[in-house]
Amino acid sequence: MKIKKAEFVISNTDHLKCPVTEKPEYAFIGRSNVGKSSLINMLTNKSKLAKTSGKPGKTQLINHFLINDEWYLVDLPGYGWAQVSKTLKEKWDKMIRSYLLERANLFNVFVLIDSRIPPQQIDLDFINWLGENGIPFSIIFTKADKQNSSKTLSNISTFENTLKKTWEELPARFVSSAVNKVGQKEILSFISDINN
Repeated sequence: MKIKKAEFVISNTDHLKCPVTEKPEYAFIGRSNVGKSSLINMLTNKSKLAKTSGKPGKTQLINHFLINDEWYLVDLPGYGWAQVSKTLKEKWDKMIRSYLLERANLFNVFVLIDSRIPPQQIDLDFINWLGENGIPFSIIFTKADKQNSSKTLSNISTFENTLKKTWEELPARFVSSAVNKVGQKEILSFISDINN
């Protein structure tokens, strides 16, 4: 699949205000500062589609982008250590979970994991929550350009071995680099296969 058209549609704080559509949706989420906006921009070949920031917590709304007039890419707020109040974190958490649980045309959630670091409990808890609620998901290990490939693969292996303690079957996984466009073809082909 090649993305020829990617346009911003709407931002909101309530899944009930999301576009009324039967088009498939693919949501992207991860801990704050995992490189989500950069990944979205890399996938769509648009450098400023999603707003990037060195400061965690830039994405604060459910953002819908229409891709090739065929499907929606949904940019969700990050979870984790964004420097915001507890009240705002709880508000984001409720907003995200309501969207994930109630959105009937959500085909897959891409959970972004920083490939440079050991397994984080917050990521494992979120992945387990998706599984417990029957929400289809896959994993994208980001920032593969920041270290050598053997270190990346070692960290991925550690993460997957940790998952195997509670999962019989592991989800699809991808390795990405927004800088080198690693993973672009594989992720878009995965989406294309589901759509077809």
